[in-house]
Amino acid sequence: MNAIEILGVHRNRKYSPNHIGNDDAIFSLTARELEKMGCKVSICCENEFLDMQEVPFERIFTMARQKEVVSRMQQLESNGMNVVNSAFGIENCFRTNLTNALNQHQIPVADSYIVPTSYQESDVFEKITGKGYWIKRGDFHAIHKEDVSFAATIGEAKEILREYALREIPDAVISEHLVGDLVKFYGVRGTDFFFWFYPYDRNHHKYSDYQAINGGSKYYQFSEADLHEVAGRAAGVVGIDIYGGDAIVSKDGTFRIIDLNDWPSFAPCRDEAAGFIADRLYQKFTNQH
Repeated sequence: MNAIEILGVHRNRKYSPNHIGNDDAIFSLTARELEKMGCKVSICCENEFLDMQEVPFERIFTMARQKEVVSRMQQLESNGMNVVNSAFGIENCFRTNLTNALNQHQIPVADSYIVPTSYQESDVFEKITGKGYWIKRGDFHAIHKEDVSFAATIGEAKEILREYALREIPDAVISEHLVGDLVKFYGVRGTDFFFWFYPYDRNHHKYSDYQAINGGSKYYQFSEADLHEVAGRAAGVVGIDIYGGDAIVSKDGTFRIIDLNDWPSFAPCRDEAAGFIADRLYQKFTNQH
């Protein structure tokens, strides 16, 4: 019986802010697990993928985020290639797309509004209650620290929007600041794997000064089963199988999703997660899901 041949397309390092080693590790571990299952795995980076005249594979697993790579994979996917995470799902995780998708499918999220970075009015800010605003670039994921910024006042928020405009970022998402415990989660759809933790307790966050804004964890009680269900539903809405994200848990135990990502690092649980990720890939590549 011929081995299943799979191409793995790695994530360029510029798209792994403060998580280059962690992203490398989960990708390599997943490739090894696939090889243990009898698959023949070839690995390339995003730029090498773009340089290919033809892609001599029928199956791709990828952490890619470069827009040109995602676009090419979408073309291949439309022509029948099996890509996981789906390139369409990867694009759906760009911030503006993600905000629209989660809002349209009634996923519990922070109140958020999409505006052009030229926006200098006040009506959107007046709709948002609470103390402060999160301003996030809308056209992509966070690459630089400033791509997700906290503003204590409307004036600060407008200044951040002006800075985004100067960087030729076309749109931004303005979100309310939620008070509560920040929890981070990882999951693999089609499997039983789900893992969550308090990132500040493990010094695990892309940008360390967030804790000064959010405050320390109070450890409010909440339903892990409900978080698993909502997170998995959110991943299904955008069309990804390997996912992670963040939620804020309020004092009353309710929670809201504030971020969702295609194939994160799984850093605190990667040794266990890699086998489940490989199982999901094998399911998808052999039509067993």
